[in-house]
Amino acid sequence: MASELKKVALVTGAARGLGLAAATRFLEDGWQVAMLDILGDALRSAVGSLDRTDDTLALEADVSDPAAVQGAVQQAQRRFGRIDALVNNAGIAVFKPMLDVTLEEWQRVLAVNLTGPFLMTQAVAPIMRDQGGGAIVNITSISGLRASTLRVAYGTSKAGLAHLTKQQAVELSQYGIRVNAVAPGPVDTAMAKAVHTPEIRADYHDHIPLNRYGLETELANAICFLCGSQASYITGQVLAVDGGFDAAGVGLPTLRGERRNG
Repeated sequence: MASELKKVALVTGAARGLGLAAATRFLEDGWQVAMLDILGDALRSAVGSLDRTDDTLALEADVSDPAAVQGAVQQAQRRFGRIDALVNNAGIAVFKPMLDVTLEEWQRVLAVNLTGPFLMTQAVAPIMRDQGGGAIVNITSISGLRASTLRVAYGTSKAGLAHLTKQQAVELSQYGIRVNAVAPGPVDTAMAKAVHTPEIRADYHDHIPLNRYGLETELANAICFLCGSQASYITGQVLAVDGGFDAAGVGLPTLRGERRNG
């Protein structure tokens, strides 16, 4: 049984990328972490690389499968005795023109990105309620705040998740459960590196006020802050961690060009 002094986080999509970065940061802050992912081999490899056997747990599950979700959450509770934070990070994307997206692709993206956080929260919230409270962070996206090409399913799912965050915050507040969201902008994840060509990266740099991609560790910092006691009066918020991308309108590339040529 875990020490009563240690808090416990459950992070989905934890085999790599942002989920793994968040799990690592929780461990650095003295938490114990249940790490859930559908990619079992990658998950076990990630958990093994952390070399924290007493403080980590690998849970192989599909967040869109209600039975798998309930089983994984119950396993985490049995192992650690409590769940203080839930990070709904698991997500997938289909980058295609809207008219080329199949119904199956649309349904799968929404099942993982929107239904998954719904199911995970339904499974975890009663545990938090019974122990006196907790914190939930949903990972949305800047694509849920502003439209872009090739993201009809992904962007729509993340926009829905942003509203689900507010709905959850309002309804779960009576149990001492805070719910917020982090909306990453362009981040140097494996997925971004795989699908962002040099031209796309240059376009992003032109339109991001801080003129760079974010780091996974920077996103992890925001997630852990929202799960911690310093955010005790913050709920129902969507925090864009995006280098100012959502705040910027038209004209930034032109302004930079004038400055360079001035």
